Amino acid sequence: MRGRPPATIALVMVVAIQILCTLFFVWDIAAGIIGFQRAPLSWQTRELLEIGASLGLVLGVGLGTALLIRTILRNRDIETRLREVSGAFADLLDERFGQWGLTRSERDVAWFTIKGMSIAEIARLRQTSEGTVKAHSNAIYRKAGVSGRTQLLSLFIEDLLDGDPPDAPHGRTRSP
Repeated sequence: MRGRPPATIALVMVVAIQILCTLFFVWDIAAGIIGFQRAPLSWQTRELLEIGASLGLVLGVGLGTALLIRTILRNRDIETRLREVSGAFADLLDERFGQWGLTRSERDVAWFTIKGMSIAEIARLRQTSEGTVKAHSNAIYRKAGVSGRTQLLSLFIEDLLDGDPPDAPHGRTRSP
């Protein structure tokens, strides 16, 4: 357990206690049902075991609830950040489309292209022919100064990747 956060250690300990509590209660019930004869425990020992088992179960419920609330809050935060990033990406696309002077139809085709849709899918969504989509695509590539779909997408990825890659030496932000 070396190097683990205290919350993880506490969680593992509570789960271990819950397992022992569960085994105690199940064994006690099963032994009574099948009529297993055993030496009776003193009432003090039995009370201590039941108190310990109950505390373990209460701890499990409390910790489980706390972790569930923490997870829900974290998911909300992540969803909020994802919406912000999605909005920023949409803003970046609109800005670039404006710089390139794309028409409304070209913007639609560019959006669908960046989303990874095929020419046939774009034509079906826009209710136009594949030839029209190809013509719009060629106009987009020409205005953006790229030769195809992959280079178009890489323009936006490059804009989004501000800073150094995780394993790059400091000071180097772009590959030559």
